[in-house]
Amino acid sequence: MPNAGSLKERIAFDAPVMSRDEYGGTVIGWEERTSCRAGLQYRNGGEQVMADRLSGTQTAVITVRRSSATAIITPQWRARDVRSGTIYNIREVRLPPDDPSVVEIMAQSGVAV
Repeated sequence: MPNAGSLKERIAFDAPVMSRDEYGGTVIGWEERTSCRAGLQYRNGGEQVMADRLSGTQTAVITVRRSSATAIITPQWRARDVRSGTIYNIREVRLPPDDPSVVEIMAQSGVAV
């Protein structure tokens, strides 16, 4: 179980919401569902050239305490670092077998949803 000192970041979790625009079309937006303290551990990063531009990606593991609010997070959601504004696309949500008190979220920044 992570101690309070290891959960230094404030991460918000946003769920997609659909609404209608003035022309009757569908617009997908984001709505914050919960925010909590989290541990953020960066993994390997990478760079790729797309449309003659260099873009960087960063993979991170976000660790949060398991609760009713964090148990419903899915890969369709996104994570947002409240302090820096970095947006992470959630790739995987898992409950580690050795510690059922936390949720580990594999996420990437710098990539399309």
